[in-house]
Amino acid sequence: MPMTTDGGKAKTKLPMTDAQLAAWEASRDLDAELLESVRQMKRGEGTVVYSPLIAARKNSGLSQTQFAQLLGVSVRTLQGWEQGRKQPSGAARTLIALAQRHPDILRELAQAQPNAA
Repeated sequence: MPMTTDGGKAKTKLPMTDAQLAAWEASRDLDAELLESVRQMKRGEGTVVYSPLIAARKNSGLSQTQFAQLLGVSVRTLQGWEQGRKQPSGAARTLIALAQRHPDILRELAQAQPNAA
């Protein structure tokens, strides 16, 4: 596992060297890890992890179509961002950050648009 160092107040994760990574990978029992993961899911212990973009969209209560329209991108582009295949850039990143902090503003904008879906 990644090593940590206590450089004062906060612990910082240090990247592993190639040798450390190889040793860690060699020590893993993937069969046991996968089996334990399945058992956890069956017990209902799993959690769904959303990207911050998906969380921002869901918190705003907007559909992918509405959210994409507000950002000025296609639904396909938005889906690529949500699935991590692509990264938003420029103004889209700023609007997404705004959506994360103030989802109500996006709802207002969506309602104010004449062709809101």
